[in-house]
Amino acid sequence: MVLQRLLPWSTCRTIFGSAEAVLWGLKSIKRSCLNFCTAICEGVTYKELKNLLKSKKIMLIDVREPWEIYESGKIPGSVNIPLDDVGEALQMNPKDFKEKYKEVKPSKSDSLVFSCLAGVRSKVAMVTAISLGFNK
Repeated sequence: MVLQRLLPWSTCRTIFGSAEAVLWGLKSIKRSCLNFCTAICEGVTYKELKNLLKSKKIMLIDVREPWEIYESGKIPGSVNIPLDDVGEALQMNPKDFKEKYKEVKPSKSDSLVFSCLAGVRSKVAMVTAISLGFNK
């Protein structure tokens, strides 16, 4: 996977539309009302995402609120970390992360995929992760 140019916090903004997103090095992959946001230049299809989840090569973080997941359902294999908690969660010590989210805390070199309903929150979560040193 090739890492695209990462936006410094001061120049980040929410980007709408796939053509503009590609120009900024961001990809949104739309599948039945869900967006997947990644900082790599490769797109991730639904089928690829399923295979990546099976192979344990990524951590899929759903940044929706718990009530949204209750209402709409959970993506199998995803970890729910609401957007407002992403920064704190990614800075937790591994023991606390495991206790709270029932998953091993990702390292800064692990591949992360963020999802939400429309893609806006997943992009914000990605920028947060990048600002904390996560690069995939």
